Amino acid sequence: MRNTLGDLNNHLFAQLERLSDEGLTGDKLLEEMNRAKSVTSVASQIIANGALVLEARKLVDDRMNADTTIPKMLEG
Repeated sequence: MRNTLGDLNNHLFAQLERLSDEGLTGDKLLEEMNRAKSVTSVASQIIANGALVLEARKLVDDRMNADTTIPKMLEG
């Protein structure tokens, strides 16, 4: 199974729709809120990983350029 950032986007919007359900109250609402926190946490890690892969790709693309500046997040 391969998931894409488009799939992640769909999952996030589906979660938003579940949270927007005005019929959710009490324990069901708390359960959905906890689920949303978990989904958000995982989504944040996926996005951070994608950003890291993109930065690494940029470095590979620029490896022959002597004027390349190392991103601040990668400086020691």
